[in-house]
Amino acid sequence: MLQAQASERELIDQFLAALRSLPEVQAELERAAAPDHDVQLALDVAGKPIHALVEVRKAVYPRDVRELVWRIRDLARQQPAGESGGEALAVLIADSISPGAKELLRAERVGYYDSGGSLYVPARGAYLYVDKPPPKSLSRSMRSLFTGRRAQVLHGLLIRHQDWLGVKDLAELTLVSPATASQVLSEMERLDWLESRGQGPSKQRHLRQPAALLDAWVKQLGSIRLPALRRYFVPAMKPDGLMERLGQACEARGVEYAVSFEAAAQRYAPFLSAVSQVRCRLLAGSGGDAAIADLGARVVSEGANLAVIEAKSAGDLLFRERVGGVWLASPIQVYLDLLRGEGRAKEMAEHLRRERIGF
Repeated sequence: MLQAQASERELIDQFLAALRSLPEVQAELERAAAPDHDVQLALDVAGKPIHALVEVRKAVYPRDVRELVWRIRDLARQQPAGESGGEALAVLIADSISPGAKELLRAERVGYYDSGGSLYVPARGAYLYVDKPPPKSLSRSMRSLFTGRRAQVLHGLLIRHQDWLGVKDLAELTLVSPATASQVLSEMERLDWLESRGQGPSKQRHLRQPAALLDAWVKQLGSIRLPALRRYFVPAMKPDGLMERLGQACEARGVEYAVSFEAAAQRYAPFLSAVSQVRCRLLAGSGGDAAIADLGARVVSEGANLAVIEAKSAGDLLFRERVGGVWLASPIQVYLDLLRGEGRAKEMAEHLRRERIGF
């Protein structure tokens, strides 16, 4: 309890310091630990007095905002002007506030501050807005959601975004444990991207904002390490013919694979006049090496027409689709891969999203 109180006071002190660092802004603690809210602040912005009622939280997500906004605004309406005079303003302070929660707070004109330094004070006649990167704790939490087995759950939710899924169904669909599926679903509920129905073991969820989830994944791509590529040159092979030969070689060796990037996107939604390289994920093992050898491929550092990403497990090949006799990575995976590509790959990604993904 004492540690929690110290953390809250540290956040309040950070908020006061951030306000005081701005030109023509004065900020003082007026009253602490009131029964119905955490603190009251007396602000002066360019001669405009503002009385602020402040609620302090550890973390705030979209699903938390509605109740918090109703509570703190109701308190602000009931409070008389403070010692400084002026209007009563509702402000929410938290160690971390998710981007979606910030959008909702701005829409409701409720002030906020987080430990990353983002600040919003929407008073009449005095408007303060400072937008900074999210605090490291929130960044780490979000990044972990889009990597490893947790990412497999998100992949499944996007592919089956029109369906209602229980924890067990989702775990089986995405090759993860029920505990992992449940953790991801809980995090998604906090972000307000899911709808729920039922209770207990029969509870099901439905992804109601697939575009928001995919956009959030895109934002995390820059912080996720690129997979290593092994580059090869296969003589006397054009990309289309190489895709067919690759598929035949893998199937002959009993190796699972999935073509991605431009070659796959061109099959899903043609965009370029030609592609120069085939990139695929290949399940690790001696069978994959043998299949590559069967193609007569040789390792090169430049001029490659075949690039291979080693798939660690079947989870890396989830939701692949067979098109024209060749296994392609799912449109979601191809889209994400293209956004990390070169040349016109990003244009091709947006074309694929419009024509094939649809959200």
